Amino acid sequence: MEFDINGKTIVTDSEGYLTDLSEWSPELAARIADKEGLELTEAHWEVINFLREGYQQTGSVPNMRQLQKSFGKVYGPEKGNSQYLYGLFPYGPAKQACRMGG
Repeated sequence: MEFDINGKTIVTDSEGYLTDLSEWSPELAARIADKEGLELTEAHWEVINFLREGYQQTGSVPNMRQLQKSFGKVYGPEKGNSQYLYGLFPYGPAKQACRMGG
């Protein structure tokens, strides 16, 4: 896929992930979300920013179980569970949120 953001073409791989992480922007995240039928709310941004910060610190992204556990430690058990996360990202919180997070 390709996205035109401010006159620049941003390319993703066949699964929708960025090929160059330095090209990420909030505008791109919103465009990816729109393509997947989501409108990003503050709750979505909490998860996206959480994943981005974690990736910057560790160089890896969590699987769903790890995401629930670590997100729950920061935001509480009412948000660190699969029902909440799937409510935000119905096609798989770990993968879908990571696509939007770059």
